[in-house]
Amino acid sequence: MPYLSHIFLGFSMAFLSLVPPGMLNMTAVRITIEKNKREGFWFSLGAALVVIVQAFIAIAFAKYFVNNPQVVERLKLGGVFVLFLLSAVFFIKARKKFKGTGSKRKGKSLLLGILMSAMNMLSIPFYLVLSSVLESKGLLITIQPYISLFVSGVFLGAFALFMLYVQFAVIIQKKAQFIARNINYILSALFFVLGILSLYKI
Repeated sequence: MPYLSHIFLGFSMAFLSLVPPGMLNMTAVRITIEKNKREGFWFSLGAALVVIVQAFIAIAFAKYFVNNPQVVERLKLGGVFVLFLLSAVFFIKARKKFKGTGSKRKGKSLLLGILMSAMNMLSIPFYLVLSSVLESKGLLITIQPYISLFVSGVFLGAFALFMLYVQFAVIIQKKAQFIARNINYILSALFFVLGILSLYKI
């Protein structure tokens, strides 16, 4: 059935693209460790909600981006700046002493997830390229309601993957304290490497 296939395509694309440790899923780990599992949930929800918009923009405006590649390049350049900035921020946070118990203060994790996901400027080009390939092979129909079904699958895939990292964060906190204490160093190094790789691609 084409309806279910579009949901499955969106789910698979988002889930598989986020499996490697990246900016968003590793931040979900950090928030869960430093605060609690509930805050990790809200961060994951916020990040996944933005992926809906990014995937929809990539599909709905595919022709515009193809005809105006300079817009995509500017988005990529902005993403590189953000990656280096986040690398510095998490390095500074890593210098602070790690506390094994999560913070009891109510954080704005939903808003943080939305902001960080929105700053991930590489998502739109990613979904743009893959959706174009799927469409050329006749697997993706870029009209409604298929676009909405595909984007819904993207949300479900992203949220499911983020929540797996949140669950994994609990294991890190209980049985791998070395990684837990150094998670901000890991994030800092990860953002720096992603920034270098993104700059090289540009």
